[in-house]
Amino acid sequence: MPFHRSPLLLLTGLLLGTVSAQSDADSLRVVPATAAAPDSVMAPDQPAGPVDWRARHQPARAAIYSAILPGAGQVYNRKYWKVPIVLAGLGTCYYFIQDNTKQYDRYKDAYLDVINGRADEFERRYSADQLRNVADTYHRWRDLSYVAISLVYVLNVVDASVDAYFVRFDVSEDLSLDLRPSLSLAARGALGVSLSVHL
Repeated sequence: MPFHRSPLLLLTGLLLGTVSAQSDADSLRVVPATAAAPDSVMAPDQPAGPVDWRARHQPARAAIYSAILPGAGQVYNRKYWKVPIVLAGLGTCYYFIQDNTKQYDRYKDAYLDVINGRADEFERRYSADQLRNVADTYHRWRDLSYVAISLVYVLNVVDASVDAYFVRFDVSEDLSLDLRPSLSLAARGALGVSLSVHL
């Protein structure tokens, strides 16, 4: 009998919890933003209009977008010119994976035909060792192509993330460099030059 009581007690507890949560939610009072007190915490220099896209920009979101669809993080960062570079890198690596796999299978099959005494594609112009060496070379190149496509993919995600961090980086047009004599060293009787950069 205790087994039948526990689901009933659990259901009763859930219903009471839901009712009390609903009554708590009803007791909350929403204050509109226009009715805020004059001494409330609001920055005086922030505009009340829509927020600039740079303020809402999130580097983690750019990385996730690029991880899901290569080049999407660059679009999110509004660096549209990087998308063809990412896609060209991935496409080139994919082409070499396909070509090296096809050539590897071709020379591997010819090697197996020579070893088993069957007629091969090259009509016995190459020995079994030569065919095996060529097959091993294409196998190695295929593996390197897989490494290359992985690196391009990772660089795509890293580029989107790093570029997203620099979205809010202020690069103003007023970069100046001042070169003048150092007065503190001149007062001691020494020659000196002061160099200051204004960013």
